[in-house]
Amino acid sequence: MSCCDCASKHCNAEAPKPKILAVIFDLDGTLIDTAGYKGVFQEFLARYGKVLDKEMEEKKSLGKTLKDSATSVVKDYDLPLTPDQFIQEIIPMYQEKWLYTKALPGANRLIKHFHDCGVPIALASNSLREYIDAKISHHRGWKERFSVILGSDQVKAGKPSPDLFEEAAKQMGVDAVHCLVIEDSVVGVKAANAARMEVVAVPPRGEATCSSLANTVLHSLLEFQPERWGLPPFEDWVDNALPIEPIYFSGLYVNGFVSEVTEDGRSTLSDQVWGVFFGWAVADMEKTYRVVVGIGLDYSSCSPNKNIQIYTVDGNNCCISNQQMKLLLVGYIRGSNKEITSMDAETLKECKSIASASLDLPIFSHHGCVPLYPEPFPVEDMIGCDEIQQY
Repeated sequence: MSCCDCASKHCNAEAPKPKILAVIFDLDGTLIDTAGYKGVFQEFLARYGKVLDKEMEEKKSLGKTLKDSATSVVKDYDLPLTPDQFIQEIIPMYQEKWLYTKALPGANRLIKHFHDCGVPIALASNSLREYIDAKISHHRGWKERFSVILGSDQVKAGKPSPDLFEEAAKQMGVDAVHCLVIEDSVVGVKAANAARMEVVAVPPRGEATCSSLANTVLHSLLEFQPERWGLPPFEDWVDNALPIEPIYFSGLYVNGFVSEVTEDGRSTLSDQVWGVFFGWAVADMEKTYRVVVGIGLDYSSCSPNKNIQIYTVDGNNCCISNQQMKLLLVGYIRGSNKEITSMDAETLKECKSIASASLDLPIFSHHGCVPLYPEPFPVEDMIGCDEIQQY
């Protein structure tokens, strides 16, 4: 089971399309989480007595080449540097972060699946090639599984020029019209369009323009269904649940919702953490609950924020209130539309049933620890202890 609610008006087009024979991925924001980079930029600006303009930064398009981004920053913040000097000073700061970048939900799964099924895959990024190698160096198997890896310094022009994608297709020996591109930025989607390639966008909240330019728009790579493009389907669902790499986070639980508390007011979860998940929650370091968690965006404000709603699997939430909660998510049930946390009673009942059955299976319970406990301990012990409250 999998669910992909597509936000693109092109999704239901009936015109025959060329068979997809290869897939090309962007890197930053598509396969790896680059949210942690923002702190580096703030730190750099502080050295020159400058303050990050959040409103201006949120309006900027993602995916630019390094030189274009540097030129823009120097001008916007009136820095006493040339673009090249800016690059020389800030790159070492970023390099320290690259070793700790995490794969976004579904990224490892997609890369491994296509490689194992014999589907050629390429990595085409506006980063310089040496930076790409550094960023993926600690992600096991990535370098070996990509047939082609290209940086913007290896072609005449970076995105939105089609050069990167066209060269990737050429090196894979596949015609451009038979390639599928997976991107997160407007410049990347424009480049794919210019290369006459089918394009799937998985944009962050600030890249809404992708919705009108891409053939298909997803909230998360977990929503990707290969068979829709004639590619080999996944076979890793366990009944109606998908095992995922563990997701840890915490926040204050109030009236059914978890509110994250961070210094900059931004969620610690990437925008691609979206959908209906399940796992365990610990309230005030004492009681453990099996939970279904709906994660989406709250569109009631002008600037949408993460909306995280918690449902206890074994009853209701009436006995939990105003408590710090730590969560470990180990399974995915489905994606949804923007009202993801407003599940009707029947859907919620189904999700709780899936979670309840799945959390008893070794493939999910083997994660075996509760986030942020001083000492990890087996889930089996956790489930059997007297402190657990099942309502």
